[in-house]
Amino acid sequence: MQSIRSLLWIGPAESLARSGVPDAPSLDVTWVPDVPASLALPPMTLDAIVVAGDDVGPLLSAVGDLKRRPGDTPILARLEAHPPTKSLASRDLAPRIRELLGAGVQDVLLAGPEDSPANLRAELLARIDAWRAEPRSLSTGEASLDGADPIGVIGKSPAMRDVQSLALRAAHSRATVLIQGETGTGKELVGRLIHARSDRRTAAYVALNCAAFPESLLESELFGYRKGAFTGADRDRPGHFALAHRGTLFLDEIGETSPALQAKLLRVLQEREVLPVGGSQPRPIDVRVIAATHRDLDAEIRAGRFREDLYYRLAVFPIRLPALRERSGDILELAEHFMKIYGAEENKPGCQLSAAARRLLLSHAWPGNVRELENEIQRALALAEPDERIGPRLLSGRVTGLM
Repeated sequence: MQSIRSLLWIGPAESLARSGVPDAPSLDVTWVPDVPASLALPPMTLDAIVVAGDDVGPLLSAVGDLKRRPGDTPILARLEAHPPTKSLASRDLAPRIRELLGAGVQDVLLAGPEDSPANLRAELLARIDAWRAEPRSLSTGEASLDGADPIGVIGKSPAMRDVQSLALRAAHSRATVLIQGETGTGKELVGRLIHARSDRRTAAYVALNCAAFPESLLESELFGYRKGAFTGADRDRPGHFALAHRGTLFLDEIGETSPALQAKLLRVLQEREVLPVGGSQPRPIDVRVIAATHRDLDAEIRAGRFREDLYYRLAVFPIRLPALRERSGDILELAEHFMKIYGAEENKPGCQLSAAARRLLLSHAWPGNVRELENEIQRALALAEPDERIGPRLLSGRVTGLM
C-alpha cells in the first residue's frame, strides 16, 4: 500500500484543477492562492510545496518569501503556458528555469497543452519519493557513520543545500566525481562525505595531493613500481590506485598534473587497470575516483594544459563548491562550529563572539574561504582569556581592515 504524500499547492485554483493533481489518491493536497495565505495555515508536515503560475517574476517573489520561512520542505515551481492553449516549446525557457533554480527551487515542472495530468502526477510523485528517500540532515554533521567520527558539510544556504543533495546522489552512484571550487572551500570534506555514504565505505579511502609531488614521483605514487624499476627501488611497492582497491581514491589538485601523466590517468580510467613503473603486466583495479581542483578546467583545456578527453572522464558527476562569499549566510554558523571545536582544544569553552566581531566576520570577503575562517577563529581563541567575549581586537588585521 502506497503511503500518503502531503502537498501544499500555492497558485490559482484553475491551475490546480488543470493539473489533475487532486485526483492522485496518494496525494493529500492543501491549496492556497498565495504565500500570505499559506502563512495563516496551522503547522503541518509537508513533503513538498508547489508554487504555480505563468509568470516567472511572481514565482520568484513567492519562492523568496517561502525560503525565509523555517524548515527545509522542497519547493517546486510549476511554470504554465499563458494562455493555456499556447505551447511552452516556442518560448525561450532556459533563462527562466535558471532563475527559478537560482532562487532555491529544487525542480521546475513545465506545463503546456501537450502535457497530460497523468504525466504530471507521475513526475510529481517521483520527485517527492526521491526527496523522501534522501537523508535530510547533512548540514550539521551530527550523524556518525559506522561508528566513525561525524562527517558533515556545514551550511544551510541554498548553495550548500544543493551541494549536500548532490553529494548524497553521488554517494549512491558509481560515477567518477569532479569537485571544483576555490582553495579552502572544503573539497576533500565533500569527497570524504561521498565515500562515507557510499557502498564502498567499509573499504579504504585514499587521498593524494597531486601538487605535492614532482611528475617523476607522482607516477610511482599513483601506479606503484616494481623492484629495480629505478635507483632505490629495492622492493615492489603498490601505488595509491592499488591501495584504494574496492574503495575510493581522492585525487586532489588534479589540475596540476602534466599532459603526459594525464594521458596515463585517462588510460587507467578507461581500462580499469594500472601498470606499475617498471612492470610488464597491468593489474586490474576496482576503484571509485573522486578528483578535485581549484582551477577552471575549461580554461585549462582552452590553454592546452588539460586534456579534454580526461576532463569528460572525470566530470561524469561534477560538483561545484561555492566560495564562502557566495554563501555569507553560513559564515556565523561555521564560526560557531569552529568556536566549539577550538574552544574545547584551548580549554576556553565559555568564549563567545561579540556583536561587533560577528559584523566584521560577515563583512569580510574571505579569499581563503572556510579554511581562512577556521584559522581566524582558532587564532582568536588562542589569544582570548577564558570566558572572554571575543571582540574586534582579537581578530586579525585582514578581517578588521587594519593591515
